[in-house]
Amino acid sequence: MIYLDVFVAFFRSGILGYGGGPSTIPLVHKEVVQTYRWLTDDEFGETLAVANTLPGPIATKMAGYIGYRIAGILGMLIALAATVIPTVLIMVILFFFLKNIKTLPRIENMINAVTPVIAVMMAQLTYDFLKKSRQSLGFWKAAFLALISLLFLQWLGVHPAIVIAAFLVFGLMFGEKVLRAKPPRATIGDREERKTE
Repeated sequence: MIYLDVFVAFFRSGILGYGGGPSTIPLVHKEVVQTYRWLTDDEFGETLAVANTLPGPIATKMAGYIGYRIAGILGMLIALAATVIPTVLIMVILFFFLKNIKTLPRIENMINAVTPVIAVMMAQLTYDFLKKSRQSLGFWKAAFLALISLLFLQWLGVHPAIVIAAFLVFGLMFGEKVLRAKPPRATIGDREERKTE
């Protein structure tokens, strides 16, 4: 049943997304693109880009949109509930114990041990997006836009929503002329196939 699948997908993403919204993005990607195939990589990338330009937590924005796209308003409500409720309940429960256990060496070791795993997941997702952008834009255009993004985000400290909105406008206005990758050159085999047709 689609509603149960929506709940399970976003429950797993929400309950395992240690570290907040950004850490859930690779988990949501795995569920909606790889496991259930509700979205393609391109569609997920577009959803992530638009969600980053809007206010509010990234996890709930993506859950709401993807849930609505898959199963309508009820799907949206189920996805939001699966994302938010488990985390809220766990946070309330842990709040009463955290003051006493957060300084224990074993708890600190748990936190330190899981951090590199989240970093690797984020790096894998970043690599996938860079590979996809290279295919659609070409290597040099993708590299140039990535460097411009790095300049604005890391060195100039511009808010990510402003950078994403600016790139969306740029793509809308100049995408046909500037961003379209050159079609690959036809090989000898391709030419021979065209002749036989």
